[in-house]
Amino acid sequence: MKRVSVVVVLSLAMLGFLPGCTEALEETEMVAIENVPESVMSVAEEKLPGVKFDTAWIEKDGEETFYEVRGKTADGKTRDIKVSPQGEVMEID
Repeated sequence: MKRVSVVVVLSLAMLGFLPGCTEALEETEMVAIENVPESVMSVAEEKLPGVKFDTAWIEKDGEETFYEVRGKTADGKTRDIKVSPQGEVMEID
């Protein structure tokens, strides 16, 4: 019986039915850099000047949508920034 309980709990956790497990339901999709809204790109370029952005993802987490944009500095360091469609910076790496 204990084994059945463990299997049920793990199954529910994988489906996001247990509290705190809903983050597993986040959707991420790669988008072409030219399809990233100007409001996002202008903030990214302002906050990370000199970075040549070449990769982007759109992330949907419940009702919220964000763009993560990645590029490289002149010395080859990879930089990321996560921005809302309204231009609010959520995270910079």
